[in-house]
Parts: sequence; structure tokens; C-alpha cells
Amino acid sequence: MSKNHDLFEKAQQVIPGGVNSPVRAFKGVGGEPLFISHAKGAEMFDVEGNSYVDYIGSWGPMIAGHGNEAVLKAVHAAVDNGLSFGAPAPAEVTLAEKICQMIPSIDKVRMVNSGTEATMSAIRLARGFTGRNKIIKFEGCYHGHADSFLVKAGSGVLTLGIPGSPGVPDAVADLTLTVPFNDLDQLSELMKACGDDVAAIIVEPIAGNMNMIEPLPGYLQGMRDLCDEYGSVLIFDEVMTGFRVALGGAQAVYDITPDLTTFGKVIGGGLPVGAFGGREEIMNYIAPVGPVYQAGTLSGNPLAMAAGYAMMKEISVDGFYQDLAGKSERLIQGLQQAADDAGVTFSTRFIGGMFGLFFSEQPANSFDELTSEGEALYKKFFHEMLNRGVYLAPSAYEAGFISSKHDDALIDLTIKAAQESFKAL
Repeated sequence: MSKNHDLFEKAQQVIPGGVNSPVRAFKGVGGEPLFISHAKGAEMFDVEGNSYVDYIGSWGPMIAGHGNEAVLKAVHAAVDNGLSFGAPAPAEVTLAEKICQMIPSIDKVRMVNSGTEATMSAIRLARGFTGRNKIIKFEGCYHGHADSFLVKAGSGVLTLGIPGSPGVPDAVADLTLTVPFNDLDQLSELMKACGDDVAAIIVEPIAGNMNMIEPLPGYLQGMRDLCDEYGSVLIFDEVMTGFRVALGGAQAVYDITPDLTTFGKVIGGGLPVGAFGGREEIMNYIAPVGPVYQAGTLSGNPLAMAAGYAMMKEISVDGFYQDLAGKSERLIQGLQQAADDAGVTFSTRFIGGMFGLFFSEQPANSFDELTSEGEALYKKFFHEMLNRGVYLAPSAYEAGFISSKHDDALIDLTIKAAQESFKAL
């Protein structure tokens, strides 16, 4: 039997840092990463045979659980027809129709292969549509690792303590303007100063890459109004929240209509996928209809499309999100009570199947409200929980995710582990 430590030693010889995505390296919590051999339902199993209740769900897409039978059946059927064609396939149309049907702001959608590719393409499209170059993003929001976004980014960049990233030319970084999340006054002042040069405002409507931060009342509407006033494109990055917090995404929760939306995670059912879509007049600027070039040999891959469509059907069942929210509520109420009983300062929030854990009296509303003390406590809590069979995000800056397969027994196990873990802090 392979050992986690031995595999990590080998991996570091052939993969930078031993991982293919930085947050997996456990740099944010210390220790060495686990190597997962398989997963089923709401549990993952490492190469040493240990089981863990999984609260990352492959960072969101496993909303209906690992190894979902309907998704696996769809993928197996697609495999028999071939892995990739480099030509149009029926499944692309089927999934695109489903997304347009489920998200009222989407008239047309273009499939890509990752969330980063989706946001990168959406920004290029917004620039081409408006004829402007500058974009606005928010401190602590993460939109993938394209050059334009690695300015005061969240998630893994925060976890590793990297303020930006070498390799991003100043000329590119200078076109990205940043303001604090949830500060409408600063955004208004920035737009007043340079709104006529702003192609797009891109935002995680619920920021999930600096823990989980909700927009304050009126914030997203104020953003919508500013984009209308200055002719800028409003882009909702729903790679994380799309089909995760509600069937219609965060834009349905807050009743805001963006011009463009980016997706990933859930619409691939666990396979690599991304998408961007929106108003027809903007989407028609994409080649081959319009002049803005975007392409991808594996875009609309038949396996990913089959998995995504099967997942869409699973989550469209009546009562799915009510049940998911009920599980989230039961979990965080149990965690909060466990912290209170142990005398640990702790707070939580959740929407649908997405939740945040904060070692502070109140959940944060911006990046500046996150504390180093909270990060230090989270590191200890993470390992206490991991030792008791609960796999949380290996970073204090990541949101957590629950699935429809987290039953009462697994949630109770999690709460019991938390009771012991809080007392051990």
C-alpha cells in the first residue's frame, strides 16, 4: 500500500511543489497533503485506506456527491462514442440549451475548459465589445490565474502570502483596477474618475476565495447601476456559486442581471469544464460571428457535456436546494454550538450548499476584516478535524461545500469531531 508521505516525496521530484494546484500543497495549514485514491457519496478515501467526510467536493462540482450514478452512467455511454472529436457534437447543444433555460440572463453561451479560461475570455469579450481596456476587480476576489486577475487576488494567492505574481507585466497589471469588496462608495469614486475607460467590472457575487463573504444589501445593485451609467459590462463570476447556492446561481438569490456570467465546476459534473454567456448582442462579438477571437480544441468535450447535462438534471429535481440548504443549516448550527460550548470565538454563514467558517465574533464582510489570529486558529482546527476524519478546505480563505449525500449520520460525525477539535484548540 502506498503511503501519503512517500507519494508526496516522489511527487516533489517530478511536479513543482508536488502538486498541480498550489492550495493542495497544505502550505496554508502546514503538514503534507493526502493523496486520494477514490471517493463515493460524501466521503473520500486516501491511499492508506483512511476515510474522510468531504467538505470541499472537488471545490464545488460534487454537489450531488462523488460517483453519482446518473453522471457516471452518462459518461460511460459517452465514452463508447469516442473521447474527443474536434468537431461539433449534439451534447454541446443540449447542455447549452439547458444553461440558457436555467439562467434568464443568458441568451447564448460558449463552452470552454476551465473557470480561468471562462473569465479570461469574458474579459476579452468585454474589451472587444466596449473598445476599452481597463477592468475593475475586488480585493480578495479570485477569477483564475490569467494575468489580468492576479492583482490582489484571493484564495491560493492569499494562502501562499503572494501579493501579486511575478510573470505578470506591469503594463497588464496597470489595466486592472482594484477596490475593496462591499465598499460601494470607493467603487463609485473610482468609476467617477475613470468609468469611461472601464470595459468591465468583474465580481464574485458571493466572494468564495477569501472564505465566504456575502454582498451587503444594495451593493450588487449599485454595481449594476454604475455599469449602466458608464456603459461598462457587468460580469458575474459564478464559477463557484453557479448552480451551487441556488439553481439560478447568486444572480437569482440577489435578483441582479449581469451582462455576462462565467461558469465552471457544477456544469462539468466533475470533469474539466467552463463556460461564459450573456446578452446576445455581446456574445455575438465572439468569433466566428464577431471579431473577438476565442477558441479551444477540447471546448465542448463530449464527456464533459454528458456529465454536465446529467448533473443539471440531478439538481433540477424539486426540493433539491431546500434539502441542500437544510443540510448546511444543520451543519453550521452544530459547529456553532460546539464552538460556543468550548468557549471559542467562532461564527458561520451559508447559502444553499456553500458555507464559511470564521474565527471571529461575526463573519467578515471584506478582505480587511479577515485576521491573522483567525487564520492561525483555522490551521489548528483544520488538523484537529482531519485527524478525526473530516476534510475541510486546507486554507482559511476558501469556502466550504456540502452535497446532497451528506446524511444525518455524517453531519453528526462532523459535529462530534468539531466538539472535540474546539476543545483541543
